[in-house]
Amino acid sequence: MPSFMSESDTAAIRFDRVELRRGTRTIVRDGTLSVRQGQVTAVLGPSGAGKSTLLYAITGDLEPSAGRLEVLGETMPRPSHNALFALRRKMGVLLQGNGLLTDLSVFENVALPLRFHRDHSEDKLSDIVLGKLEAVGLREAAQLMPQELSGGMARRVALARALALDPPLMLYDEPLTGLDPIACGVILDLIRSLNDRLGMTSVVITHHVRETLEIADHAVVVANAGIVFEGTPDALSHSDDPLLRQFLDGRPDGPIAFDYVRQDRAAGAPA
Repeated sequence: MPSFMSESDTAAIRFDRVELRRGTRTIVRDGTLSVRQGQVTAVLGPSGAGKSTLLYAITGDLEPSAGRLEVLGETMPRPSHNALFALRRKMGVLLQGNGLLTDLSVFENVALPLRFHRDHSEDKLSDIVLGKLEAVGLREAAQLMPQELSGGMARRVALARALALDPPLMLYDEPLTGLDPIACGVILDLIRSLNDRLGMTSVVITHHVRETLEIADHAVVVANAGIVFEGTPDALSHSDDPLLRQFLDGRPDGPIAFDYVRQDRAAGAPA
């Protein structure tokens, strides 16, 4: 695994005491973390803890209610829709549902962002699309339709499409969901190798803890409405913190509650 970068390296994403809310509910409180450029960062935590909420804040779909958030040197929220869209073009997002258009071929699915955001000739566009498909091992599948793909192949096509604009930042939302162990290994290997080969920064939101930690440089754990750990995968794996051990070992009892508790009741207010 690549060596952990020094504290002086530039952050691609920086949360400084950020609060994220949905309605009256606080999802993340006083969240502070730094994602360094060039690294693969694994964002872990129990279901409903706020992992995907962090992603929505990074993409500008959710504005912080307090604190400061910077993405690729830009402060969020952006001052206008145009400014937000310009920043989003620097992000590739791999959704767990893939989001492939079923009436378009594999080639045209990957070509879609290029047709929308670039003014390439057909020859240039074809070279780029086939190059992205080759990077994920699917050049020969260019003319297949999404219905003809396995789950792992569909995930790789979605990855090729997310890479079409050569984004410096890749965001993966549960990239291993629904995949068999071999397909999971292929996707994890691609995340690591593409990050290094293309000089990107990658953020992987996942429930697959041990497999993802093997390819990550940096780990973040979200639980109990906060960021409860940030550091190296090795430090996380060897932590004796009761909350982290409950999560890592899959224990049903511990500091992370299983039952849903209303915030007003948790705070001692009348139910």
